[in-house]
Amino acid sequence: MPFPFSLAEGRVFRSCALALSVITLVACSKTEAPKEPLRSVKVITVAGSALNVEGVYSAEVRARVESRLGFQVGGKLIQRPVELGQRVSAGQLLAQIDARDYQLAAQAAAAQLSAAQSQRDLAAAEFKRFEALKAQNFISGAELERRETALKAAEATLNQAKSQAQVQSNQASYASLSASHAGVVTAVDGEVGQVVSAGQPIVRLAHDGPRDAVFAVSEQLAMGLKLGQAMQATLQSTGQILKGTVRELAASADPVTRTFGVKLSLLDSSALPLGATVNVHAGLSTGSTPVVIKLPTSALRQEGSSTAVWVLDEATMTVNSQAVELGPVDGNDVVIQAGLKPGQKVVSAGVHVLSPGQKVTIYGAAATATAATAAPAER
Repeated sequence: MPFPFSLAEGRVFRSCALALSVITLVACSKTEAPKEPLRSVKVITVAGSALNVEGVYSAEVRARVESRLGFQVGGKLIQRPVELGQRVSAGQLLAQIDARDYQLAAQAAAAQLSAAQSQRDLAAAEFKRFEALKAQNFISGAELERRETALKAAEATLNQAKSQAQVQSNQASYASLSASHAGVVTAVDGEVGQVVSAGQPIVRLAHDGPRDAVFAVSEQLAMGLKLGQAMQATLQSTGQILKGTVRELAASADPVTRTFGVKLSLLDSSALPLGATVNVHAGLSTGSTPVVIKLPTSALRQEGSSTAVWVLDEATMTVNSQAVELGPVDGNDVVIQAGLKPGQKVVSAGVHVLSPGQKVTIYGAAATATAATAAPAER
């Protein structure tokens, strides 16, 4: 039988079969995965260091005592003779509400007091008369006791009427708001015609007397400040040097700015203008600088919802993940509040290309070892 293919076609067929065999052999052969390179990392040794807390802070001069004054009763504001920035003396009228209803209530209470007084006088007269009749045995002892009980009830009603009349009289007097101390009006929160409630601030009064410099500091400075610590400030407008002591430290950080409020009591400051700007030279007292653990931000990485660093195990030259708790920022470093101990070695660069248990070499050490090996060959 003749061959079904021509000579040229046979050659093509044999070539295709040979290529298919080669492809099959290559596909079936096992290839080894390339080994992960031994990475060289930079490490730093964890140690305690002092925070940089010195600086100049802009502060505002405020009164030591500042009161928000309001009425003890509610009503319609009909008069407010003081204005913002006005100086007032103790007892001066600041505002007044419509007191007609309170005056009518006081008059009604006075009338009730008069009626209760009359009832008490009548009960007392009857008791005296019945007491004389009992002495002559014209009435029984039970009848005298009833008269005595009626007298006690009348006296109780009289006492109640007196108290009520006093309350209504006080309510009427509360319609006038007077300055409790001499000072300066720093804010006005009520206008004529406005209906105000009891206790609502109408006028803010800064009392005459000592002044404070109020400013905000970072968390690291707040950690080192102490009550009674001496500090110095400069009045920005005149350059006057002022001395003072820390009088108050905020117990918690402001929820928005995350800073801590400080009040510096200024000495001989009664004449300072309210609202003036002073520059406070802030710093920690001698020997009180806090020692903390700090790391550069390049050493930190996010691991889920927490922050972690790579800690080097020198025995096996592998890295392991360690969660840390961050504190305040100090320049380009971050304070580590928990998670690390002095003496540990932490990877400071290239933290995002490592994996747990990965073997590494120290960058500086690898360079030194290479130089030492190459030195004999140069001889």
